[in-house]
Amino acid sequence: MSLKPVKIGICGLGTVGSGTLAVLRDNATLIAARAHARLQVIHVGARRDNPACDLSGIRVSRDIFEVARDPDVEILVELIGGTTVARELVEMAIVAGKHVVTANKALIAEFGNEIFALADEHGVEVRYEAAIAGGIPIVKALREGLAGNHIEWLAGIINGTGNYILTEMRDKGREFDDVLAEAQMLGYAEANPALDVDGTDAAHKLVILASLAFGMPLQFDKVYTEGITDLTIQDVGYAMELGYIIKHLGIAKQHAEGVELRVHPTLIPDNLLLADVDGVKNAILVEGNAAGPTLYYGAGAGAKPTASAVVADLVDLARDFGAGQSGRVPALGVASNSLRNLSMIPMAKVVTPWYLRMEVTDKPGVLSQVASIFSEQGISIEALIQKAPAQGQTFVSLIVLTNKAPQGSVDIAVRSIEALDTINGKVTRIRVEPLEV
Repeated sequence: MSLKPVKIGICGLGTVGSGTLAVLRDNATLIAARAHARLQVIHVGARRDNPACDLSGIRVSRDIFEVARDPDVEILVELIGGTTVARELVEMAIVAGKHVVTANKALIAEFGNEIFALADEHGVEVRYEAAIAGGIPIVKALREGLAGNHIEWLAGIINGTGNYILTEMRDKGREFDDVLAEAQMLGYAEANPALDVDGTDAAHKLVILASLAFGMPLQFDKVYTEGITDLTIQDVGYAMELGYIIKHLGIAKQHAEGVELRVHPTLIPDNLLLADVDGVKNAILVEGNAAGPTLYYGAGAGAKPTASAVVADLVDLARDFGAGQSGRVPALGVASNSLRNLSMIPMAKVVTPWYLRMEVTDKPGVLSQVASIFSEQGISIEALIQKAPAQGQTFVSLIVLTNKAPQGSVDIAVRSIEALDTINGKVTRIRVEPLEV
């Protein structure tokens, strides 16, 4: 029996576009059997050719909007990135009655609510597994595999560039700027790496994960975001002395009073599986009330891992075509009219343990001053390291690990400590997450 073709248009022939063509070609027989359809790329939109791609028998347009206008294209795959042209392209395809598959986390995080509403209006689907964590099927896990769970929290290493930098700083004692330059040379970081190292890329992914986990609209503007540019090898080393590893995490927690959404450097216990996720790999730890803790690990980027996620979405859509269905799985896991408008917990009220490092005058009484300030704010000290002064040094490093305390109290304590004449410069502070599972 000959299988009906599902006709696909791809916009963008970069790393993921070329990877998608390769996976569709290399695994064509297996994919057809699983989709019960032939996934056939009939039209490609790209500003220039990619020598790695065999485009024989495929219509090629330099104007990507020609793909959206092509009446024969049933599914448009958006792989151009950005949020301006990409949004116009996706919306044009939706209005034309085409389903959309995208790897564009910024587009979904910032404009997903509007795009999903438009798709509902026109009876088509928007799939985006490839937008988060490359080849890790975390969208499907949250939206379908854990559909019977109340998700209590999730925490993830969701930016490979930052994780590579922190791994090198920890294992080889290298400075941030040195490792970043190498990451750019190796292709792990862009020429302009700001989105990776300032936390924006992770924040885009976190807001999507949180919406899937908690059944709420996308709210990118509500994510607290802190990057890794200020981390030093001294802090990486001191954290290890205390039994912790520093990771750049995206964290979402649901409480009775609201939701925490935050991206920042974090100390996590060195005996956790998440602490062993190194290099450019990604991992997401999810706590469900029925399944308990589950960990999803794998390649967070790259041509074929990300293409794997694109093709998985294409297969799902092809299966829906064969069953005469559309909208079987809502974009965010629940129908749009069932999404909950949950309150956001202000960062001043977010409670965590804290790591603090300060440079103090090497003389008696300083420690008691610092301890007194913490006590005034109801902050208890769990561990303390005071380094011996190097020869000729006036200041020494004092490292404090606190028990759980709200950020507002820590803010007040830090301001008071920095005002002491026995303190040199600013206090470095990093949140701690025990991630008890």
